[in-house]
Amino acid sequence: MIEIVFVEPETPGNIGALARVMKNFNLTKLTLINPKCDHLDEEAKKRAKHAQDVLKKAKVIKSIKNIKADYLVGTTALTGTSYNIPRSPLTPRQFAEKAAKIKNKIALLIGRESEGLYNEEIELCDFTVTIPTSKTYGTLNASHAATILLYELFIAQEKDKGNIHESASDKDKQQIMKLLTSSMNKLDFQSKEKKDTQRKVWKRLISKSFMTKRESFALMGFLKKIK
Repeated sequence: MIEIVFVEPETPGNIGALARVMKNFNLTKLTLINPKCDHLDEEAKKRAKHAQDVLKKAKVIKSIKNIKADYLVGTTALTGTSYNIPRSPLTPRQFAEKAAKIKNKIALLIGRESEGLYNEEIELCDFTVTIPTSKTYGTLNASHAATILLYELFIAQEKDKGNIHESASDKDKQQIMKLLTSSMNKLDFQSKEKKDTQRKVWKRLISKSFMTKRESFALMGFLKKIK
């Protein structure tokens, strides 16, 4: 299940356009975090067209930390080098091909129109997705970015119908990270920063793999045997 989360939207027109795109690709669960405008404004309804139901059912919450999902996926136009672990993204197609094969809940974050997602919000995500664009102007409108992402998801889901499994849940991933952290605490690191880097690497690897439930249990069992 895919939930679309729009972070601090600033204009009702963009909320309406996003609702319309969601309806185009059979998605109905929209959450707005700390919106700066009324999502039921006439401009939002006008842009939503026949997606009024998506607007009316939209949930409003105060913080990303209030989101309940197995996978929290950020979208960003800003990528880093291979050393910038939080901003080492998947492409929309890579993400869609993995996400289409699982039935777990995924929350896809769409950043602010003016500033996107903040670094501390990116840190909370399991990983990020970036749409390849021109280097001269790489930032897409929120609803345009959503169109590309949801199109790729829709195509991948149509292709993989009947081939869906249960992936590791958020609880499973937290338990794996707890076991990894326990093992890392027994090792010597040159600095706290290097230890933190290891945790970030493992968090991204585990989430990007979309490992099955069975695989997650096998990994937990292995980690428990490490003394």
